[in-house]
Amino acid sequence: MYSEITPKHRELIDEMRSFGEKHFSFENISRWKKDAGLPDEVVKDFVNLDFKGFNVVHRDENGTYDLFAQVLVIEELARAAGATLPFANDLLNLQIMGEFADSDRFDMVRDRYFSDGRLVFALATTEPEGGSDTMQMKTSVRTEGGKLVLTGRKTFVNNGEFTPYILVAAIDADAEIKKYPPLSMWLLPHDLPGIGVYPIKKAGQSMLPFSDIVFDNVEVDERYRLPGSEAGFPQLFRWFETGRIFTCATALGLAQAAVEDAVRYASERKAFGSAIFDFQIIQQMIVDMEIDLSTMKDSVYRTAIEVGTRGHTKESRLSVALMKRLVPARATKVASDALQIFGGRGYTNEERVSSIWRDCRGFQIAEGTDQIMVRIAAPLIKERYGY
Repeated sequence: MYSEITPKHRELIDEMRSFGEKHFSFENISRWKKDAGLPDEVVKDFVNLDFKGFNVVHRDENGTYDLFAQVLVIEELARAAGATLPFANDLLNLQIMGEFADSDRFDMVRDRYFSDGRLVFALATTEPEGGSDTMQMKTSVRTEGGKLVLTGRKTFVNNGEFTPYILVAAIDADAEIKKYPPLSMWLLPHDLPGIGVYPIKKAGQSMLPFSDIVFDNVEVDERYRLPGSEAGFPQLFRWFETGRIFTCATALGLAQAAVEDAVRYASERKAFGSAIFDFQIIQQMIVDMEIDLSTMKDSVYRTAIEVGTRGHTKESRLSVALMKRLVPARATKVASDALQIFGGRGYTNEERVSSIWRDCRGFQIAEGTDQIMVRIAAPLIKERYGY
């Protein structure tokens, strides 16, 4: 159906499907949600796969796979698991590290990832009072009494309790303010005095443990600073757009899993003497769900190809915002309709559709809310039409 999906892409999808069939049983996924993470053998199996395709993470003989290939892999993993997995988040964060860090520190992080399947750092950018308005960041580093001191608070830090390092975005209060606030990135040892970590309880994404992190006058050393390839926020914003594409690819895979479960259940469930799939209202719901799936897939694929081919432009920024506005909301609706087809059983933990719904609903907030996407997209649409 999609001419952009090449035989090489098909090989990637098949490899992810086999990986999912090996590991992603309902019992395993349920246990990993309770454990708030994947076991060592699964993450090690993942980094040892042959696909070698995630940009700076994996390379093959022809260089690196493109963004579209990464999206196909993330989508298939989410579909196979019917749950939000840590792989997309880890791989995005590793690519962010590759952009900001010097080669020695990046090689250390990448080598550790390949050896044990886990990132050695947690990315800390979002703040409680800032949310999607990243440039209102209050966490800062300043010179006090001849020492560099970090103060502030971050929230929704994935794996913030467990990693040996924290990659912190902070305003450089000693630097001159130009067009953008002076952003700096710091790879800090987790055990520095003054760092406090507080777990967050949330409704979905159970395999991604989140935390608040407080930096209470943490004394830092200049050697912890990452150089970056260019100044600050524009560099970070580009990766936010990639993160939104990954989020929507995950939501798309989850929605596909919900539809597959709903069709199976409706075909097997008997009521009033026949399978409920034969009821016209159920058929209408499933047809509408399939339409939503096609719409989401078109948006995610088109956006990934555009950004991967043309880079980060005003047009691609608009495409990303429109995609992020559309896909998680449609995925939530699809999962909700699937839950409705299951009836009371769908509202229990005996089926995965209820947790799929919670994860999709969370994606309407993560990586920029539905409403923030309107704020981003509307001026770009106005400019597109010459006003």
